Amino acid sequence: MTVLPADRTVSSARLADLLEGWRGEGPAYSALAGGLRAAVLAGALPTRTRLPSERDLAAALGLSRTTVSATYDLLRTEGFLISRQGSGTITALPAGASRSPRFTDLPDAHLLDLTKAAPSAPPELANACALAVDDLRHHLGGHGLEPLGLPVLRAAVAQWYIERGIPTDPEQILITTGAQQAINLLINLAARRGDRVVVEHPTYPNAIDVVTAAGARPVPVPVGEHGVDVDLLLATVRASDPRVVYLVPDHHNPTGSVLAEQHRDRLRHGVTASGALLVVDEVFADLTLGAQLPPSLLGDGTGSQVAGIGSASKSFWSGLRVGWVRASREVIARLTTQRARADISSSVLDQLVVARLMQVRTGLLARRREELRDRRDRLVAQLGELLPDWTTPVPAGGLSLWIDL
Repeated sequence: MTVLPADRTVSSARLADLLEGWRGEGPAYSALAGGLRAAVLAGALPTRTRLPSERDLAAALGLSRTTVSATYDLLRTEGFLISRQGSGTITALPAGASRSPRFTDLPDAHLLDLTKAAPSAPPELANACALAVDDLRHHLGGHGLEPLGLPVLRAAVAQWYIERGIPTDPEQILITTGAQQAINLLINLAARRGDRVVVEHPTYPNAIDVVTAAGARPVPVPVGEHGVDVDLLLATVRASDPRVVYLVPDHHNPTGSVLAEQHRDRLRHGVTASGALLVVDEVFADLTLGAQLPPSLLGDGTGSQVAGIGSASKSFWSGLRVGWVRASREVIARLTTQRARADISSSVLDQLVVARLMQVRTGLLARRREELRDRRDRLVAQLGELLPDWTTPVPAGGLSLWIDL
C-alpha cells in the first residue's frame, strides 16, 4: 500500500489506485468508506490530505456521485473526514482512534514486538560499564556538561570514520543523545515550515515524524533491491527544490537494501549541487553480514552540504542513548548552538561506556555479526518452510527482513 506524504492533495486517479480491492459485500458506499477508513488508520493516507471532489472520485471509481457523497458523509460523521468551505475535504483521525490497532486478542506474552530493530546487549557491556564508572571519577570535579561531547569519545568516533576512508577530525563530531536527536537537529537546522524534505519510501518512520513535526513536507522516492531509485531521486530534487535529502544507503531501514556503488558519487554530487543538505544515516554500517559495503555515501566528507549520522544503539545496545553527527566544523558549530535549546549535553557515563566499547569493537562486532548472520539464516529458512508463498530476500546486513506478501 503506497504511503502519501501529509499536507498534500491526492488525485482521484491516485486515490483509486490506493483503494484497489475496496469492493466487498454490502452497500457500495459502506465498502468504499471501509477502504478509506483502513487507509487512514494504516497511515497509507495521512491525515490532512485533501481528497478529490465527489464528482472526480465517482468518475475514477465508476460510481455514482450519490454513492461517493454518502461515503464522505459517513466518514465525516465518524470523524475521518473534515470539510471546510474553500478548503475541500481532508482526512483526519477521530479522537480515540489509533494508527496501530490490535489485530489479535492474544495475551501480550504470546506476541512478538516487531516494531524495534534492536539487539540485546553484548557480553562486553558489563565490563565497559565497570571501567566507565572508574573513568567517571576523573570528571566529578567539573560540571559534567560537554555540549560537543566528551573529547575521548569524539576522538574514537573520528577514528571510526578514518578507518572507513573518510578523513575526520574530532572537531567534526558532535555527540548526541541517540541517532534520533541527530536526525532532529539536522532536519531542523536546514528545513523550515513548508520546506520539502526528500526521503526514501519506505523509510525509518521516526524520521518522517521529525520532518512533519518541523512543519516540513516529506517527498517520497521509492527504494528497490539496490537502494533508492537514483534517477528518480535526482529528478525529484530538481523538481521539488528540497532543503534536505535524508537517506539510509547501507542496510536500509526497513528493506535491508544497499545502494549500489556505481550510483553513489552521482547521487551525492547531484544532491549537493542543488543546495540541499544530504543527510546520510549510517547506523547500520557496522552490521554487514556479507560482502564489504561500498565506500560511504559521504565520499571524502568535505563540504558543508553533507552530514553523516551514527549511533551506538545498533552496534552495541539501544539502552546506550549515544549517537553522533559527522559534518563540517561550520555545521557542527551551528548544531551545537541549536542543541543548547534541547538537552545541552549527553550523559557523561553513557559516553564513557561507549568510549570503552569502541576500544573493543573489532572483536565485539565480529561476534555480533556472527550472531546476526545465524539468526537471519534461521529465520529465512523457517519462513521458506512455513510460508513458502512469501518472497523473502536475504539481506546483506542490518537488523530487518523485508518480506513481500
